[in-house]
Amino acid sequence: MTGERLDAADRWFETHGLPYFVPERRADVRRALRLRRTLPLAVLVGLAAAAAGVALAGRLGELSAAPATLVAVGLGVALWYALTALHARQIVTWGLGHTVSSLRALLPLTTRALPLLLMAITFLFINTEVWQVATSLTVGSLWLVVVLFAALAVSFLLVRLPEEVDRADDAVDADLLRRACAGTPLQQPCEDLLRAEDADPASHAEVSGFERWNLILVLVVVHVVQVLLLSLAVFAFLMVFGTIIMTGPVLDAWQTDPPFNPGRGLVQVSVFLAAFSGLYLTVSTVTDEAYRTQFFGGVTRELERAVGVRAVYLALRARSVEV
Repeated sequence: MTGERLDAADRWFETHGLPYFVPERRADVRRALRLRRTLPLAVLVGLAAAAAGVALAGRLGELSAAPATLVAVGLGVALWYALTALHARQIVTWGLGHTVSSLRALLPLTTRALPLLLMAITFLFINTEVWQVATSLTVGSLWLVVVLFAALAVSFLLVRLPEEVDRADDAVDADLLRRACAGTPLQQPCEDLLRAEDADPASHAEVSGFERWNLILVLVVVHVVQVLLLSLAVFAFLMVFGTIIMTGPVLDAWQTDPPFNPGRGLVQVSVFLAAFSGLYLTVSTVTDEAYRTQFFGGVTRELERAVGVRAVYLALRARSVEV
């Protein structure tokens, strides 16, 4: 009976974006991260991407195409490896599903964050220097700038989000365990363990190692998807706004040597400022208390639930081993 409960809990973890809470999945990830598997793949991909980048740069006559291709291929392979070998597919799937289901809750944040941001971005948008810089970029250079902004945003999240995870496992008591396990395969085992004198599921609440990284990655995915949606809203606004106000006389007065294509220039400036907006939103929604409460309100409850179910799960496994 205990084995069936544990198997059902394993399935619950995987469907809720927590594959690293399952011992077998953690073992798979450890094997997938060994240097003898990752190093040959990285070298092979790096050589192939470098060759493709050099060939593309020579064909297009754009030096930036080489590093842009290398970064694009590298990120693509890293994403594929994470989704398959590292079992990140369940994390991404749950994060996307959570974001879609909470779009209504995202509306208050949108009305709070976007107006001030759009006011600042609008002044940058009608700035001559911004247009000259953005339109002078090649496609490869613009891609590298977007990746740079995204890398800075994700790096900031990886530094600050562990604090949210640490808060989730700080105050675990019997009431939290009951709330967490309600409606899960461990609801009845939770009651049994809390009544038992020789069991203390709350002592298993501290999350570390791969399981802690699982919770951090859940937060990263949810945050990135929400910021991406807001950045797309900024991009759409700039495209519409630019189409209305960027008339021929204005663009003629801003022409550089060589002259830029108005349509392509509008897209490049909008992409540049939308990427910058994503970095700004990432920082502000983590550092500002009001933004953070709105951003992490629903997902924080999911973190506490995950910590509670995991504590009961580990206590039940330990009890089954003793028996």
